[in-house]
Amino acid sequence: MGNPPAKYLSQIAGSLPETADLFRKEITQLATDFEKKKWEFTLPHGKTLMIDRPLIMGILNVTPDSFSDGGQHNSGETAYRRARQMLDEGADIIDIGGESTRPGAGAVSVADEWQRIGPVIQQLAKLPGCIISVDTYKSDVAKRALENGAHIINDISGARFDPAIADVAAAFNAPMALMHIQGEPRTMQQQPNYHLLMEDICRELKKSCEFVRSRGVMQILLDPGIGFGKTVEHNLEILRRLREFGIFGHPVLLGTSRKSFIGRVLDAPVEDRLTGTIISNVVGINNNAAVLRVHDVHQHRHALQLIHEIKIRKCP
Repeated sequence: MGNPPAKYLSQIAGSLPETADLFRKEITQLATDFEKKKWEFTLPHGKTLMIDRPLIMGILNVTPDSFSDGGQHNSGETAYRRARQMLDEGADIIDIGGESTRPGAGAVSVADEWQRIGPVIQQLAKLPGCIISVDTYKSDVAKRALENGAHIINDISGARFDPAIADVAAAFNAPMALMHIQGEPRTMQQQPNYHLLMEDICRELKKSCEFVRSRGVMQILLDPGIGFGKTVEHNLEILRRLREFGIFGHPVLLGTSRKSFIGRVLDAPVEDRLTGTIISNVVGINNNAAVLRVHDVHQHRHALQLIHEIKIRKCP
């Protein structure tokens, strides 16, 4: 399929409110054309990643202060055991992060971040079937991770915080997951504000895509950034309209796991958000999410299995 008509892409760059409904209808139709699309990514270190069904990305936070599981996998050995457990439960990708990006979190140094995640990446890289994503926006951390066996860069800033990260990805032919964030983690939830939510997010993701392509990165996943500079209402609207991101032709990565909008809607603490997480991800799958970033791999593998069986099994 060729590029969408310029008059509709212009909406992404900044549109008049009265044309938003027309834009929404057109972009939804364009997104539908990508519903059955498959992607095959060539990864560093001789691996490939086929996205021809919804994949599960297991979250491994090697941090003392992440909002959900901070401190649980703080040592290299406990983190490695947790990663092995998620692989056994059916994770397709392990996403390793060494800096909390919860609302209000401050930055950590390159040295501290690498000290946390480096040993785990080195151990997991020895497993033939393990695909490793590094959750970082720092080019130096990404470079060390790829040198030591990682395959994908997952950048919450969409290559805005440290643009050199795109050069690192290009040098290793590593795919990048580009996320939308309004502001930065320390301040992002203070006053989230949008003119036209989806159009504003699409405009920023388009800029990120164009930038990394200009640096030689052609394998891209897009993440709308649930919970990163968004209100509860923003997050719910993104889920309702997720398929609109199909206009870009890239697989969509969705991260709702245990996030505060679920807690706000259900009046549930972090430890009681599994049901809400699964439901939000089922909505995401029905709206063409390609990769689910989750803490609870086992339960999501069961959910995906049931969705698959519902779709394919026919009465005799």
